[in-house]
Amino acid sequence: MKSLKTLVCATSFALCLGAASMANAATIAPAGAGFSTAGSITVTSPASLNLPVTCNITFTGTVAANGASAAITGASVSGSNSLCSVPVLQGLPWTLSVASGGPNAFTGTVSGVNFKILNDCSSAPVTIAVNWSNSTNTLSVPSAQTVGRCKITALTAVPNPAFTVTP
Repeated sequence: MKSLKTLVCATSFALCLGAASMANAATIAPAGAGFSTAGSITVTSPASLNLPVTCNITFTGTVAANGASAAITGASVSGSNSLCSVPVLQGLPWTLSVASGGPNAFTGTVSGVNFKILNDCSSAPVTIAVNWSNSTNTLSVPSAQTVGRCKITALTAVPNPAFTVTP
């Protein structure tokens, strides 16, 4: 009987934690819509002798039908620096999830991130931290994000159509 009470108590606790984590999740609108972004990315890598290189970056993808996340299904890098033609973005789709915040500023993650610049930056995909601003319609990194031997030191991506994130 004591073990049954313990099981019921543990199950209730797990359900409460699950409900609390769902309450902290944010949603992205327009749900189910395709999008593209324009922006820039600054990366340091062994190929650049760990000096920062800034390039243009374009993402394409789709917001999930329930708005819980967005799938980044395509990405391209370009720019005037000759190293901007070298990166190969790997493991797409990457998943953008917005976790908490509001009403204007939110935190989240992009999971599955991996790329190579001459050589693989990482042996496995990683999750990076991101920030979202409703007022500027901008995705950015809060600080340098490590992807194996490479680092994303700056990112600005502006989706079209504009995203609206709600807590």
